[in-house]
Amino acid sequence: MVRETGFYDLLGVSPKASPDEIKKAYRKLALKYHPDKNPNEGERFKLISQAYEVLSDPKKRDLYDQGGEQAIKEGGMTGEGSPMDIFNMFFGGGGRTQQRERKGKNVVHQLSVTLEEMYNGTTRKLGLQKNVICEKCDGYGGKKGTLQKCSTCKGRGVQIQIQQIGPGMIQQIQSMCSDCQGQGESFSAKDRCKNCTGHKVERKKKILEVHIDKGMRDGQKITFTGEGDQEPGSEPGDVIIVLDQKEHPVFKRKEDDLVMKMNIKLVEALCGFKKTVCTLDDRTLIINSPQGQVVKHSDIKCVQGEGMPTYKQPFERGLLIIQFQVEFPKNNWLVQPAIPELEQLLPARDEVMLTDDMEEVDLCDMDQESQRPSQSKPSFDMDDDEDEGPRGGQGVQCQTQ
Repeated sequence: MVRETGFYDLLGVSPKASPDEIKKAYRKLALKYHPDKNPNEGERFKLISQAYEVLSDPKKRDLYDQGGEQAIKEGGMTGEGSPMDIFNMFFGGGGRTQQRERKGKNVVHQLSVTLEEMYNGTTRKLGLQKNVICEKCDGYGGKKGTLQKCSTCKGRGVQIQIQQIGPGMIQQIQSMCSDCQGQGESFSAKDRCKNCTGHKVERKKKILEVHIDKGMRDGQKITFTGEGDQEPGSEPGDVIIVLDQKEHPVFKRKEDDLVMKMNIKLVEALCGFKKTVCTLDDRTLIINSPQGQVVKHSDIKCVQGEGMPTYKQPFERGLLIIQFQVEFPKNNWLVQPAIPELEQLLPARDEVMLTDDMEEVDLCDMDQESQRPSQSKPSFDMDDDEDEGPRGGQGVQCQTQ
C-alpha cells in the first residue's frame, strides 16, 4: 500500500500508473508549465520535475511508496539535478544546452581609457540603462488571472501575411505578433500593468564600477556576469566592457614596453647630454649620455624597468625604449674662418682619388612634390603594429653598463 500520493497527485496519475503513463503525464505538464510559456509557474514546474525524477526511477519509486518523501530524503536519494536538466534530458536537450540557450543576450560597451590609467590602475563608474523585471507586477505583465489568448495571432505568437509577387505566385511572410510580442497571450488595455504597460520589464539605470588593473591592454575585456537585460523566464546576459586605449602624445605601447622619440642637438649627440622624461606616474627620469659616447641619428637605446607594468604582476615592468633623432644645424651656421678649427676636432675626411676623366656635379635640394618613391633603408618606426618589433627583424636589447 502506498504511504503518500503527493508525487502521483502532482503528475495527475494513479499510484498504480505504469512507467509509460507517468512519462506521458510528465511530458504534458512540463510543456504546459515550462518557464518559457508560464514564467510565473516556476515553482510548480520544479515540483513536477522532482516528482517525475522519483517516480521514473524504479528504486526511488519503491522507496517513496514505502516511506513517502521523508524516506527519499533519509535514503540520500534526493535529486541533485535542476528541473531544467530533467526537462532537457527528457526532451533530448543534452544536459544544460537548452538552459544556456535561454540566457539573455550579452551587452557590449566600449570604454575609452588613457595610457596613464592602464599604467597606474583606476576605477571608473559607468552608468547603463537596462531592462529589469517590473517590480509592480513581478514580471507578469498585468493583473493575474486576466491573461487571454491573443486575438490577433490566435495564440500562435506569429502573424502570417500573404503577398502576391507575380502572376500565379504568392509569398508567405511570417513575423512576430506585435500585439503580444510573440507570447501568444496578452492582457486587455484595462488589465495591463500601468508601470510596464504589459511588457513585464522596465528600464532602470545601473551604475557599474569598472576596475582597471595595472598593465591591462587595449581591447581587453572586463565581464560583469548577470548584469545584462532581465527577462521573465530567462537568465540575464552579461555586460562586457571592452577597453579602448587613447593615443598618448609621447609614448606608444608595444606589449609591456613603452616607446618614445627624443630629439637631441648635434652637440649633444657628439659631446653627451642630460635629458628629462616625465613618466606616466608623474616621476621625472634623467636620461644621461656620458661624454665620449656618440649617439647617432635613429639610434635606439632603452631603460630597464621603466615600461608598462605586467598585468597581474605589477611590480614587473617592461622597457622604456628611446629612439633618438639628431637635429643638425642649418646651412651656413658656422663662419668660414671657424670651419678649419672644427675640422681639426672632427675625425679626418676620407681621401678621394680624383682623375681628369671624372665629372664634378653640384648637389641641390630635392623638390618634395616631384620626388619619386624609393625604397629606404629599414628603420625602427614608431607606427609599427604593436605585435611587431623594430623593422629589419632585430629586437631591442637593453644592456647594462
